[in-house]
Amino acid sequence: MKQLVLQLTGEGGLLAGVPYPLAAALAMLLFGAIVVFVFVLPVAGVTSWLERRVWARIQSRVGPNRVGPQGFLQWLADGIKNMLKEDIIPTAADRILFSIAPYLVVIGFIATFAVIPFSSALVIADLNIGILYVTAVTGLVVVGVLMAGWASNNKWSLLGGIRSAAQIVSYEIPAALSIFPIVLLTGTLSMQGIIQAQGWAPWHWFLFHNPFTFTAFFIFFVAALAEGNRTPFDLPEAESELVAGFCTEYSGMRYLLFFLAEWGNLYVIGAIVTTLFLGGWQVPHVTDNPFVLAVLQFGVFFLKSYFWVFIAMWVRATLPRVRVDQLMSLCWLYMVPIAIVNLVGTAIWMMVVPAGLDRVVQMLMTLGGAAIVVGFFGRVRFHLRRAKLRDVDYYYNPII
Repeated sequence: MKQLVLQLTGEGGLLAGVPYPLAAALAMLLFGAIVVFVFVLPVAGVTSWLERRVWARIQSRVGPNRVGPQGFLQWLADGIKNMLKEDIIPTAADRILFSIAPYLVVIGFIATFAVIPFSSALVIADLNIGILYVTAVTGLVVVGVLMAGWASNNKWSLLGGIRSAAQIVSYEIPAALSIFPIVLLTGTLSMQGIIQAQGWAPWHWFLFHNPFTFTAFFIFFVAALAEGNRTPFDLPEAESELVAGFCTEYSGMRYLLFFLAEWGNLYVIGAIVTTLFLGGWQVPHVTDNPFVLAVLQFGVFFLKSYFWVFIAMWVRATLPRVRVDQLMSLCWLYMVPIAIVNLVGTAIWMMVVPAGLDRVVQMLMTLGGAAIVVGFFGRVRFHLRRAKLRDVDYYYNPII
């Protein structure tokens, strides 16, 4: 983006004579608006449809299949329905805080896209503290959720807000500690810099750099799911206990904003995981055309990120909700100590292990990871075949 702005403000450019800082600010605002309205909102909506379809398949149901082909436009119909619904504010609620809470949650979610690198050229702002900015700006989500719970003047909402605050604050610690090993390896907090320190091949990814970063990847992903209030860590909502948790009293568009942030946050989690551990937008050198290269990089980054969105859906449809004491025990008794060991272990690894042996370990870990993936999907295929045979047997030999 910097090069594009320099061309536009240079001699003969469309914005010739306009000061560079002003032109850069306008370019970032324009690109930010495109990202939000053309990418973020549609992705969040489509994710809601895809999640319901994935759950349905896992639970032997059909899922949304009426509005549009295969029910694809269901997310759009739901959005229009919520916008047309009456926006009710309870009489005893704090009207001001109740009204602005969902917008704080959405701002905290959307602001993260300012530093997410979709490709080597597509990033709103390549901050030199990009990953620190992400961990800081997501704190607005905590404020918004706790504000919604307190301002509703509802005991279920308040309990949901308190749970969310305790949960997010707790799991931010192992998540941040799992980021530090990558910062040690790269020497930068810039998300573009972290990607550039990796390569397109899996053995160049930080996921397989050493055993400590391999463990840090799983710690970070689990902590990110907990921070996003995703099953099995969805205690702030916990429909079986708290009705709808912190958003019990909300209706209409404000109610939809909470879930817009939740579904969109799945992509943010996938994007950060891809940036830190999976090589980001790195692709083999196949062309010198900057436009084609940007499209390829964007496609690779999107597919890597959205794969983890699917994994989060799979987890939600598979695992039951944990108890509050189990949630806190997992964080403080297991994940925080393991994250500290990963951080110290990575520092020692960098000082002790020579470069040649380091490369051998990366290759071996890549092969081990490939073996785990093949074995896992082999088991999935086995269970799918067994379920199909069981259904066929039941069809021909029903139990009467």
